[in-house]
Amino acid sequence: MTVKRGIEIESESGGDLAEGELVISDPQDSGVGVEGRGKWKRNIDFLFACAFLIPYFVSVFVTGIPMFFLEVSIGQLMSRGGIEAWEIIPLFKGVGYAGTFILFCLNSYYNVILAWIFFYLFASMQRSVPWSNCGNFWNTKFCVDANSNASSIADSNISLKTDPVNEYWERRVLGISAGIDEIGTVRWELALCLLLAWVTVFLCIFRGIRASGKVLYITATAPFVLMAVLLGRTATLEGAKKGILYYMEPKWEALASFEVWSDAGTQIFFSYSISLGTLTALGGFNDFHHSTVRDTVVFATLNTFTSFLAGCIIFCTLGFMSETSGVPIEDVAESGPGLAFVAYPKALSTMPLSPLWSVLFFAMLFLLGLDSQFVGVEGLVSSVADLFPEVFSSRRPRVLLTIFSSIVCFFVGLLMVTNGGVYIFQLFDYYVGSRIILLVAMFECIVIGFVFGAQRFGKYLNRMYNMRFSYFPSIIYCGVVPWFSLALFVFSVIVYGKLTYKHSYGVYNFPHYSVVLGWLLASCSVACIPTVAFYRLFKAKGSLCQV
Repeated sequence: MTVKRGIEIESESGGDLAEGELVISDPQDSGVGVEGRGKWKRNIDFLFACAFLIPYFVSVFVTGIPMFFLEVSIGQLMSRGGIEAWEIIPLFKGVGYAGTFILFCLNSYYNVILAWIFFYLFASMQRSVPWSNCGNFWNTKFCVDANSNASSIADSNISLKTDPVNEYWERRVLGISAGIDEIGTVRWELALCLLLAWVTVFLCIFRGIRASGKVLYITATAPFVLMAVLLGRTATLEGAKKGILYYMEPKWEALASFEVWSDAGTQIFFSYSISLGTLTALGGFNDFHHSTVRDTVVFATLNTFTSFLAGCIIFCTLGFMSETSGVPIEDVAESGPGLAFVAYPKALSTMPLSPLWSVLFFAMLFLLGLDSQFVGVEGLVSSVADLFPEVFSSRRPRVLLTIFSSIVCFFVGLLMVTNGGVYIFQLFDYYVGSRIILLVAMFECIVIGFVFGAQRFGKYLNRMYNMRFSYFPSIIYCGVVPWFSLALFVFSVIVYGKLTYKHSYGVYNFPHYSVVLGWLLASCSVACIPTVAFYRLFKAKGSLCQV
């Protein structure tokens, strides 16, 4: 019998379990194999260690909640990280590698967003926000603000008029080049902000999971206070009611759009950190009988409430911008970085005490982003450390691994704080951080539902949670989630369009080679699944069932 952490692999048939079943031993009862692995100090620490991003409401109950429960349960059952937990079916351990590869890419480019936030946060700490007017060294002669004389621009150049907020974002922050072919030099101010972001993340996690749980009380609760303050302010703006009504108005025709379903599903997966190995790694720190059912309900409730609250703030602000500019709400701003770094700063600059509201807004974004980022890094470190338990069983090697991971991700991120860095950022985000996650989730369900066996998995859920799940695993992980995830992936392929970047002065079309590179980068994650399977088959001895 081979003893594993938290479980035993039964080599002979015994009891009422079939041959090859996992014989679960409660680590607290047996004391086997869990020594040296940290546990959450309090149950609520785990709840706060989840990403609080702004998700779409669609697909929460169909994919978000079931996949959240599945991944945490696998980690809790195996008491391992995002890769080793998939030893539950060794032939498909590549699923863990696929998620970890995506997580590495996300960690590398997500902190660039924190660098941008730092830049704006520091810039807000002055008497007036610098993006509120023209006449700065980064502005062009086509910049027009509320105090500018627009008639000074020749009629022939009327289409070249730009906004000071756009010019601040593109020329001052990004120093954007003409395209991905022109990488340019590293923007040293952004590089320092990126370094500060990584140092902050490291300080949050280097002491281990128990210390991280304490930090999470601040990073996960403080944004609610800031959001409440911002909601109170934006709700009093002119046009706020118009924005809320637009937000609440049902648009039934949108349900027929493949793009809406694809975007909604992808956002849910990203918001819940599904298919990244993070949830599995965090679940590995739970006690064997920890109530993940309760955690899932609480997390889904908090996530939905956060989304609704954030949506109210966003649409109050968009309603205000629509009212003051005379432009329809749907045309006021685009989604993506432009919403946080162009539309919102523009609205904030028109408010009294704009520096104060700007500081509060970017502080809120920073705390939300920090919460997500250091949980992602902790998930990556845990997944790698569990591959070599004899090396990283003590604290010092694990700290060194955290430093090494942060340095590698920092240097990858440096490519994204160059003049052409935003194009590389969008390439990562468009190909690695979106539709490919849906495909990995489908494979997860296939492995658990069909290969491992949904009913077999249900037996272990019964023992862990002292509940009877009956046909729940079979219905959800064989009949609902994998096919819904596949449908979302197909929808995303159907609506797939050529990658572009919208400047204030035009639209940039990515060259063909960069699109090929993006697809290759995305394919690397999914390729891990058959690659590991073939490797296992090639190296294995015995029958297929023994692999």
